[in-house]
Amino acid sequence: MTDAENAPDPALEARRLIRAAGGAALATQAAGQPFASLVTPATAPDLSPLLLLSTLSEHTRQLQTEPRCALLFTGEPDGPNPQTTPRVTLTGLAERVEGAEAAALKARWLARHPYAALYADFGDFSLWRIAPGGALLVGGFARAVRLRVADLLPDAAAVAALSAAEAGIIEHVNADHADAVAAVAEGVLGQAAPAAGEAWRLVAVDVDGADMAAGERVCRLHFSRPVSAAEGVRAELVRAARDGRTRTG
Repeated sequence: MTDAENAPDPALEARRLIRAAGGAALATQAAGQPFASLVTPATAPDLSPLLLLSTLSEHTRQLQTEPRCALLFTGEPDGPNPQTTPRVTLTGLAERVEGAEAAALKARWLARHPYAALYADFGDFSLWRIAPGGALLVGGFARAVRLRVADLLPDAAAVAALSAAEAGIIEHVNADHADAVAAVAEGVLGQAAPAAGEAWRLVAVDVDGADMAAGERVCRLHFSRPVSAAEGVRAELVRAARDGRTRTG
């Protein structure tokens, strides 16, 4: 098969870039003047980007006035030409998340950015969510695909099923299969063994993959295909753990 035939479909490729990104460029505007800043996103189960923003930041004040915005997520370039960098521009509407939903999504954001626990509860910080409106995937040099939001987002029923099962999956895997998590993180994802007193843990699961953390380090396993139930997560983790153990001997 050719490389093109082996590549994921554009929507899945875009979702993988968005979910794996530890940082992104946020574009806002004030009175017609564009403004760009660095932010640290995570994603809700349905792919909506989550941002922990301070009211002291200019971009937060701009979003309060004009919620229309865009995020640029990037991968790694394929060689010295920066234009080979895969990237996704996601447009959407920003909204502050309130109440119990904010607490749950903030925990998910902190699972992706554990270092931020030092300041996440400061009074000027709050959680924001970007409701996607569409995306442009540039998979490399001269390879661009525009994605409608209906094509980009994962299946809603699968998202709901995994969201309901996520806590149980995480608890079970960390309690009974810590060795498998380490095998995936180190054998498949190429991470170094954790420092003394730390261990690799499963911290988040969604239809497209799983996040693992040791201390302040976080890495992501992309599933071979989107899953729709807990059984699919189990199959992907078992396969990845087997591969990891094979690679590490």
